[in-house]
Amino acid sequence: MAETLGSLCDKLTIVKLKQYHSEDENRLQSLHQQEGQLVEEIEEFISDAINGLIPLNKLTFRSNKVYKQQGNEISEIKGSIGTIFAKLADTNCLLWHEQEKVYDFEKVVDVSAKDAVVKQLAILNLQRTKCIDEIDNSFLELIEFKSGSKK
Repeated sequence: MAETLGSLCDKLTIVKLKQYHSEDENRLQSLHQQEGQLVEEIEEFISDAINGLIPLNKLTFRSNKVYKQQGNEISEIKGSIGTIFAKLADTNCLLWHEQEKVYDFEKVVDVSAKDAVVKQLAILNLQRTKCIDEIDNSFLELIEFKSGSKK
């Protein structure tokens, strides 16, 4: 996948989740380096986009999810880039904890409980993808407006 602001933000939230859930010093040191690299990459990406060094068509990379929409509806995700980034972070936290339930799935006897977890994982993954796409869309609109190609 090509890197976009949304994909970089997604990666950063996952690194932060790993930091929160880790106690191993070597892992934490590695994650701290990853965090620094991602922050630097985000800042460079934004700067390059503002300065016209990234073509507008490279600011987005649609996920183009193909799924049955009926029964898998997710709420509209709108707002500022910061608001959507916060929603992405929240979604990734929920996704992390839902995924934790799968690690002991064989112990879950109730089929409806398993079905609920699988359904929630699907919905949260769709919401995560939508947040990434919306960060990219909002950033593209901001850059287009700044560059004068969209008024």
